Amino acid sequence: MAPADLPASLPLCVCLLLASGFAQAGRLLVVPMDGSHWFTMQMVVEKLTHRGHEVVAVMPEVSWQLGKSLNLTVKTYSTSHTLEDLDHEFKVFSDSLWRPWEETFYSILHNKASKYLELLFSHCRDLFNDKKLVEYLKQSSFDAVFLDPFDVCGLTVAKYLSLPSVIFTRGVFCYFLDDGAQCPSPLSYVPRGVLKLTDTMTFKERVWNHIFYMVEHSVCPFVYKTAIEIASEVLQTPMTMYDLFSQVSIWLLRTDFVLEFPRPVMPNIVFIGGINCHQGRPLSKVCFLSVST
Repeated sequence: MAPADLPASLPLCVCLLLASGFAQAGRLLVVPMDGSHWFTMQMVVEKLTHRGHEVVAVMPEVSWQLGKSLNLTVKTYSTSHTLEDLDHEFKVFSDSLWRPWEETFYSILHNKASKYLELLFSHCRDLFNDKKLVEYLKQSSFDAVFLDPFDVCGLTVAKYLSLPSVIFTRGVFCYFLDDGAQCPSPLSYVPRGVLKLTDTMTFKERVWNHIFYMVEHSVCPFVYKTAIEIASEVLQTPMTMYDLFSQVSIWLLRTDFVLEFPRPVMPNIVFIGGINCHQGRPLSKVCFLSVST
């Protein structure tokens, strides 16, 4: 029996602290997302390598930011598009996002802004067309896949290799976080992000919230149509976005729970607020001159 002046859980805590020193480094496969998504993930990946983990990143040869100044193993694969194609389609896509959300959905449905998304998702097909790279991934015995979910390719890779997946993101477009993690998100209290409503909605606002939720369910599968087709080809079975997101082992959300609307979350959802931007540089020193009158 433990002494009265010591917590009953102290022996267990000591055992856990001692055991932590014998933890072995793991093998991690990283499937990143290009652009600003990579800035924050890169810091985490580099920190993992400094702690002794073996990290392998899989990246397309054509990208904006991927693969620059990395002290880890990088495996690249050729793509069917050029950097000029990527720049052009992204310009068209980004211009459409400045419009009201109704016009944005209209442009996506009528293929005016969806060419960039098709280009973005198509690199996953290029990855699996590289048979030598795929064979390397199958033989490498990774412990988990660390991924950004926006382009869906990391989820497809994790399911193809039957590996646990760790998502690293600020949020998930559409309703895939709610459905995939099976988080209760009552529409009368939790507004959809695009509508910019509060959690104290009027009856009219709640009706609009329900309507927009139904719009999401009709539009979002169309937005990810190319990604779903590629995943179905690779896995050789019809897939849905729910099939891909429901397999996630851990959700690392780069936000704080106080910034979210009150709602329950699942145990595998971890808020990691504070690492949501590129590491800042120290401010330069400024000399102030006083002027006497």
